[in-house]
Amino acid sequence: QVQLVESGGGLVQAGGSLRLSCAASGSIFSINDVGWYRQAPGKQRELVAFITSGGSTNYPDYVKGRFTVSRDNAKNTVHLQMNSLLPEDTAVYYCNAVVTEATVWGRGGTTRGYWGQGTQVTVSS
Repeated sequence: QVQLVESGGGLVQAGGSLRLSCAASGSIFSINDVGWYRQAPGKQRELVAFITSGGSTNYPDYVKGRFTVSRDNAKNTVHLQMNSLLPEDTAVYYCNAVVTEATVWGRGGTTRGYWGQGTQVTVSS
């Protein structure tokens, strides 16, 4: 089993910054692609950042230039640095990771996607 835990959310004024973290734990052989998503009340969940296992990143236009995703493979952690925050960035932020689980022999086993529980980000105007 693998668990993802997001942290770093909170209340910030418009123009401020927050750094979210997504820490994975459990029987991990490797963490592959990771995406950060958000969901505001009454809206669909949307992608805000994506990072591949090789470190390539991708962002939608509405966060490009403001959000930066990075990963620390040694710590099984992915970060989302959010700058110049806007009130419309208010949402619950989730990470989703494609993880290859470790077998009892320490080899790669099943690969599946996991979601964290989310962390609230509130940006006041």
